[in-house]
Amino acid sequence: MPNGLMADNGYEYPSEAQLRNIFASSCVEAAARRMQVPAVEMYRRMKDVDLFHTFIYPCYDTLHTQSREIVTEDVLEALRVREEKRRKQ
Repeated sequence: MPNGLMADNGYEYPSEAQLRNIFASSCVEAAARRMQVPAVEMYRRMKDVDLFHTFIYPCYDTLHTQSREIVTEDVLEALRVREEKRRKQ
């Protein structure tokens, strides 16, 4: 088990899958805040274009090392592109 704050306080360290889900959740929240929409609406939009499995999870290793601002911009751009592509189909 890794050392650090969680281990020192007796909390079980999250698994890799849990960390990825926490990160995805934070992407939803940050994008919703930026667009000034409810998080549930942003989640629905992201899910509708499968942004989680086509962008956030596959790019997690890179994305989670970036600033919240950059990640939010990248997520919103990926969402915009996928929604636009979907409208054209």
